[in-house]
Amino acid sequence: MLWWIGNLILLLVVVPVAVALLNRVLAAIERIRKASDEILTGGVAVIGELDTTRDLLATTDETIEEVADGAVRYAGSVGKLLG
Repeated sequence: MLWWIGNLILLLVVVPVAVALLNRVLAAIERIRKASDEILTGGVAVIGELDTTRDLLATTDETIEEVADGAVRYAGSVGKLLG
């Protein structure tokens, strides 16, 4: 008789609680999977933007040289006016 009571408690209490906990865990895993997919998509997009970095750095170096040349010429002109 006690086996029947134990089996009944197991069936009516423990199994539904275990199923509810499993559903919560699976829902959390699904949210993590969606977030990781979004992160992967964003990472791939960033990699696509980084392909042009070398060319952009070369353009930046050229611009810095032009600005430096202009600043030197301007400083020389100001020095002549003040001197």
